[in-house]
Amino acid sequence: MSRLRDRNSDDRPHVVVCGSDALVYTLAEELIGADRPLRITVITPPDLRPDVPNFDDLKARGVRVITAARLDERAFREAGLAGAAGLALAMPDDMVNLHAALCARSVEGDLRLVLRMFTTGLAQNVRRLFADCAVLSDAAMATPAFVAAALGEVAPVHFRYAGRTLYVTRRTEAADGTVVLPLTASVEGGQIAVLPGDDEAGPSDLVLAEAVGRSAGPAVARRRRGRTRRRLSYRRALRVGMTRKLAVAVGVAVALTVAAGAVLTRYTGVHGFWESIYLTMLTVVGSSDVEPDRRPIAQAAQLVLTVAGVALLPLITAAVVDGVVKTRLARDRGEVFGEHADHVVLVGLGNVGTRILRQLNDFGVDVVSIDVAPDARGVRVAEELGLPVIVGDASQAETLRAASIDTCRALVVVSTDDAVNLQAALHARAARSDLRVVLRLFDDDFATRVQDVFDINISRSVPRLCAPAFAAALLEREVLATIPVERHALLVAAVEVTARSDLDGAPLSRVDRPRSARVIAMRAAGEQWVDWRPDPRRVLAPGDEVVVVARRAGLRALRQQAAAPRSDLGG
Repeated sequence: MSRLRDRNSDDRPHVVVCGSDALVYTLAEELIGADRPLRITVITPPDLRPDVPNFDDLKARGVRVITAARLDERAFREAGLAGAAGLALAMPDDMVNLHAALCARSVEGDLRLVLRMFTTGLAQNVRRLFADCAVLSDAAMATPAFVAAALGEVAPVHFRYAGRTLYVTRRTEAADGTVVLPLTASVEGGQIAVLPGDDEAGPSDLVLAEAVGRSAGPAVARRRRGRTRRRLSYRRALRVGMTRKLAVAVGVAVALTVAAGAVLTRYTGVHGFWESIYLTMLTVVGSSDVEPDRRPIAQAAQLVLTVAGVALLPLITAAVVDGVVKTRLARDRGEVFGEHADHVVLVGLGNVGTRILRQLNDFGVDVVSIDVAPDARGVRVAEELGLPVIVGDASQAETLRAASIDTCRALVVVSTDDAVNLQAALHARAARSDLRVVLRLFDDDFATRVQDVFDINISRSVPRLCAPAFAAALLEREVLATIPVERHALLVAAVEVTARSDLDGAPLSRVDRPRSARVIAMRAAGEQWVDWRPDPRRVLAPGDEVVVVARRAGLRALRQQAAAPRSDLGG
């Protein structure tokens, strides 16, 4: 963190954050709680999205907030970017962030850059363009949490460090001797403890394990990838194509035909089933001759059968034509699908929704998507994958029924409209009380209250999931991975012990604190070898690097312990 030393008269390093949605607020909030005091400036456009919280409380805590219609050199100079230590560009537009980064370099060349990027290929090229730059995607970071919640499985999180691949799984699915650290434990009252002690986790709880001789990932990734062949839902197609009046008319005509055919065959000396069918069908189509010598009852039956046939044939033709036309129109609108069961209904095909769609498809899960915009980013992706899409309003119950909500395994609602998301979730819960609902809400406090009050399975805030990683990247922390667990984002980080810090000369056991920060490995100063099972009695020395899995507050406290006294930094 040497770059974060002050380069101005103020003793605090200066960081600038730019954004227009809820991520900018949450990121600023994270930076306020950083392990070192910072001067924070937030640049926002004049018109913010409705989901962005009010900045008044952050202003009261010392955050400077300015508005700028355009992120150019003038705006950055006004924000005091010259001499700043870091800049986070979190606008929801790749080109805006890239242009702003180029402008920022003209104002301050020695600058730590953190860019929000949605396009993977562009992100890789941007990293080559700027020397000291981190490129992150909130959609990419949040997607595993939503997918795991939808499937009721562990998030497919894995990372590699010092020649080993670690992944998240359940204790029962980890091979013997591969468990590195327990991540969750069920405690009294149905609560979930995060980063518990080694003796607290049970068989069904999550652990961080080492992948040995196998592909890292959860059990869901090893499921059969083949997709069940879809068949036309004849019952639904018939319901769409057959109106009630037409159905009544056809039913009456068929009933008259059957009754008259039975009478005719009885009183005309017909013998055998096939002969009776033969005579009845010829009479229906008008091919029977006049029989003046027949008994009156047989003649009446023949007359009724002929008239019924005259009515029945056009009705059948009309039903077929009307049904085909209506069914095709309904299919074009996404209202009639193949037989779906145990599928996932996905609402919202923006950046996050598109990534969820791809990942669920990779796992071999059937997905029926809904979006109000026919040109949404994920619509074309769904078409390429051969997955059905409904263009409609997910807040309407009939739209959810068209997606076979009654037979799906989960509903994932990730549109950019909180009102639509909540309405869709409540309609689904009203239709099926046992349905797993995964709901995206932009406001973290609102998400928590919705989950508690409305009994929604999981309410997640993407900014809350991703802001810790953005803040860590801006402060030049060596964050190895972000693990979404429950509603928390655990950080895997390497912390270096500084001379004269609280950890200098302390045992390693002082670093390991259940429910806060847990040690998984350490590297001695000047060595390349990593000890994956370090002795907690080992005495730490300057330059030692400790690898931990921590909550953001726990990592903040640990960095304070590992940092040198401020008087040393000032010199």
